[in-house]
Amino acid sequence: MKDYIREMRLEDKLMEVNLVNSWEEMVGKAIASRTSKVYIKDQVLYIRLNSSVARNELMMLREALREKLNEKAGKELIREIVLR
Repeated sequence: MKDYIREMRLEDKLMEVNLVNSWEEMVGKAIASRTSKVYIKDQVLYIRLNSSVARNELMMLREALREKLNEKAGKELIREIVLR
């Protein structure tokens, strides 16, 4: 199965899905409950938030969060975070 995934070049996409699925684990329940959408496109993590307070908090922690997500992925998967 691993050979097939590597051959089809799905490794990065699977890592992206794992990161999005672990969003609550990474940021905590409070921020995750105020998040309406999380997705990755072209190495950019887009986060849509319902709360301006949560948005400001993530804005200050954006670089640390990016490093934490890339560490979990084991490689440079996210190069930028966009908050909306």
